[in-house]
Amino acid sequence: MQNKDNQKTYFIYVRSTGEKVPVTKAQHDSFYREASRIRDKEQNHGRCMCPYRFIWKCDGDCIGCEYHAAGDTTSLDQPLPDGEGTLGDYIPDDSPSIEDVVADCQLLAQLIDKLRQLDPEADTIIQLWKDHPEGISDRKIAEALGRPQRTFADQMKKYRTELRKVRGY
Repeated sequence: MQNKDNQKTYFIYVRSTGEKVPVTKAQHDSFYREASRIRDKEQNHGRCMCPYRFIWKCDGDCIGCEYHAAGDTTSLDQPLPDGEGTLGDYIPDDSPSIEDVVADCQLLAQLIDKLRQLDPEADTIIQLWKDHPEGISDRKIAEALGRPQRTFADQMKKYRTELRKVRGY
């Protein structure tokens, strides 16, 4: 009796000619893995409307596909129908202004200077904060400085109060 795995024939559907080309399992898997990646990306962007029952026909060539939709491909430089500028002229810029960036840099410098005035080991504390951008507990900082955790926590509470004064809160 033959093994059923040996009897299975893999194929790739060629949409342009409508024929099924026999291939190896590795070729089949590689081809349809890439086609699925492309189809998923296009579906996420609203450009692929391929019905589930026809997914086996998908070859990843979306431009020539009957189920391809225009989706979100509008250019921001394309003139508006009324002739009053482009779409890019009406989309607000969410990036911070240069004035806000400079003000934040100056505030940060003031806060660092104030922390250095309050604590002689401020540079070590700042370096620990920089080394742990995800956050570091006061307990870990106290251990690194060799201070009792409760004492350090009380000091940090005072420091934060002073730093809020610098910030204007």
